[in-house]
Amino acid sequence: MSARIETIYRYPVKGLSPQPLPRVRLAVGETLPCDRMYAIENGPSGFDPAAPAYFPKQQFLMLMRNERLAALDTRFDEASHTLGIVENGEEAARGDLRTSAGRAAIEAFFARYCEKDLRGPPKVLYAEGHSFSDVAKKVVSFINLASVAAIEDAIGAPVDPLRFRGNVCVSGWPAWREFELVGEIIAAGSARLRVVKRIERCAATNVEPFTGIRDMNIPKTLMQCFDHVDCGIYAEVIAPGEIAVGDVITTGLS
Repeated sequence: MSARIETIYRYPVKGLSPQPLPRVRLAVGETLPCDRMYAIENGPSGFDPAAPAYFPKQQFLMLMRNERLAALDTRFDEASHTLGIVENGEEAARGDLRTSAGRAAIEAFFARYCEKDLRGPPKVLYAEGHSFSDVAKKVVSFINLASVAAIEDAIGAPVDPLRFRGNVCVSGWPAWREFELVGEIIAAGSARLRVVKRIERCAATNVEPFTGIRDMNIPKTLMQCFDHVDCGIYAEVIAPGEIAVGDVITTGLS
């Protein structure tokens, strides 16, 4: 069964705004370029940029615990690595994340904005080639829009797919069809990916995008109505290629 790519997003700074992309090139064993490239450390974590390793998301500012992040409009420029933060319609901070002065400007903003949530001074983290993903393996996340629609029906209210912070939103699969693909190879555009696992959902999905209001209980709804807490799949790029909005995703390749 084939499906269609409806949207592509990356998240340059963990926990902050998505960045839509019309197309992107995928490399073997990598995330989308710049996806979760930066993170904001919430107190000392022990992260070493010289020897980067996976750390659980609780070490960083993130939506599961810091829902007010969703109310910010953040804009990342890949060419300059400049992050702009818009709060209540006005730019509140801007900084080049590659420079100490730029990082200090962003850190000072979060020291104020997230003051009550902090366990120590916030710090912009980066390491060459590292992604601050929720999983140790570098993957691309896929969200089945029919599964999101099934959650909507269960809740009885609209559910924005951005709650799930996926890289690729897909139409054309029946609800939960994506779970049957674990272990299989799929073709997306000219790239090939192996589906490695389902995505377990946490309280971050309870936060309404753009407002920061915690207005739903998605994990509870999933468990009560579907007997699991999963939505979406992770896939590892095994052959490089470009994907674009409108591209077909083909399954049944293995």
